Amino acid sequence: MPSITDPNLSDRFTSAMEEIHNKHLKAYADIIDTTAELSHNHREFLKSALEACLKKCKDDEKLFETIQEYKRDLEQKKKALKETRDTLSEMMSEVQEKEMQKEDIIQKIQNLKEQQMKREEFIESQNRANKDRLRNLQKARLVFQNHLGLEIRTIMDKTQLVKGEKLQFVFRSISLSDQDSPYVITMGIKEDGSYQIVSSDPVLECLPLLESRLQETNNLPAFLANVRKEFISKARP
Repeated sequence: MPSITDPNLSDRFTSAMEEIHNKHLKAYADIIDTTAELSHNHREFLKSALEACLKKCKDDEKLFETIQEYKRDLEQKKKALKETRDTLSEMMSEVQEKEMQKEDIIQKIQNLKEQQMKREEFIESQNRANKDRLRNLQKARLVFQNHLGLEIRTIMDKTQLVKGEKLQFVFRSISLSDQDSPYVITMGIKEDGSYQIVSSDPVLECLPLLESRLQETNNLPAFLANVRKEFISKARP
């Protein structure tokens, strides 16, 4: 062991202390360098993280704006779709209404056709009936004109009661004192084909009864014969 009185001891101690001090300084410098590097790296990390966060925020804002735009676009599309559905519903209602109107028109046309057919059948029936009446008139004309001096005239009656073509049956050889004195009955045919007595000259009180019988029997010769009898009864009391 060196002696404390060794003159080199102090130098060696100082050298050892300086060496230790240098080591400490070097270690401290290493620590400072490491700390500085770590601090720099931390700052760079924070800067990078901040930039990433800012970029993320901007991206999120853009994404949010895009989402909001999509939402607005979706709302507009929903509104347009609803309007389209409403319009389509109105159009369908109009189509259904027109279909109903079409069916109603078709039904009315069918009813008109049926009415027209019935009217034609009625007219044909009336024509046949009028032909029968015309034959009866012809027969009555021959019988009364040839044997009883009956004259048949066609006249136009414009009275308010009856309008149209009428027939006048002029009887003669009724009055014994005046064989040429005319006794007249005027009649026509209604729309339903029945006979209608318009007037008689002179007036016969029983004429409504005779007309009623004519409507029931449709026998014109018998009616004219009864009218002649009534004229004779009135002219020859």
